[in-house]
Amino acid sequence: MFRTNDLILLLVVFSSMAAGILWPLFGVWFQAFPVYMVMCLLFLSYLFITPEDLWDTVKISTKTIFYLTLLKMVALPVGIYFLFRVVLPDYAMAALLLTGVSTGVVAPFISSLVKANTPLVLVMVIITSPLTPLTLPCLVKLVSSQSIDIPFAEMIKMLGLVIFIPIMAVEVLRRVAPVIPAKIIRRRYPVSLAIFAVINLGVFSRYSNFLLQHPATLLTATLVGLALAGLYIVAVIPFFGKLPVADQLAAVISFGNMNNVLVIVFAAKFFGPLEPTVAAMYLIPFFGLILPLRAYRKWRLG
Repeated sequence: MFRTNDLILLLVVFSSMAAGILWPLFGVWFQAFPVYMVMCLLFLSYLFITPEDLWDTVKISTKTIFYLTLLKMVALPVGIYFLFRVVLPDYAMAALLLTGVSTGVVAPFISSLVKANTPLVLVMVIITSPLTPLTLPCLVKLVSSQSIDIPFAEMIKMLGLVIFIPIMAVEVLRRVAPVIPAKIIRRRYPVSLAIFAVINLGVFSRYSNFLLQHPATLLTATLVGLALAGLYIVAVIPFFGKLPVADQLAAVISFGNMNNVLVIVFAAKFFGPLEPTVAAMYLIPFFGLILPLRAYRKWRLG
């Protein structure tokens, strides 16, 4: 089920969220760092990905990857946004951001736990990451129309810098000092914990007053995250129902294990407190998806 390291991660994430909310004066010291911390986190994750991983899988599953990317980056985010506009309008933008952001760099690890098609998940990470700076701001602008003032160009610039600089840094490091990536990978876990803590302290101290005055928001945000995870399973598996079970699981993971940390920072910069709060609370279904996906695999394969 969960490893000890996963439980430690959840403890660090939620304790740092609580610290940011309860002691905002302490969190103020970290408010300038979340964007840079996400870049560091992506840098650590891209160390595991090579261009060869992309081409080998693309040759095998070109059609599946095309439809999966179209559904991931355009169709489902818009559909879920308008669904939430009807049932829970205050959380519609949060649902759009989480659904439309790139597949998370931790997704291949989750895929290995449920015996999904991990190379397919890895390809989705590589393809959706550079697409996000283009597609996500366009989706936000499309659905929001003229109701709010959104700095479209600034959103593209911010996402582009956050995603592409770590990719380029990894490639440069591999060529200049190829022995260093392995050394960094060995220390990835404690460094990642520190990064998560700094991000949450910086983001949630900014919204401390709001969250203390509206404690039910945390519960609602958690329920929204759980609902989104359920929607991904219900929407994605039937769409790819003719594929092997491993590919179906990979499709759900590509949606359900998205880059929610990037959404936390992105939403904190351009939106109000609800969007980053939902993105943070999504960590619960992020890991919780392992259970229904394992059950589905057992049911299908016997």
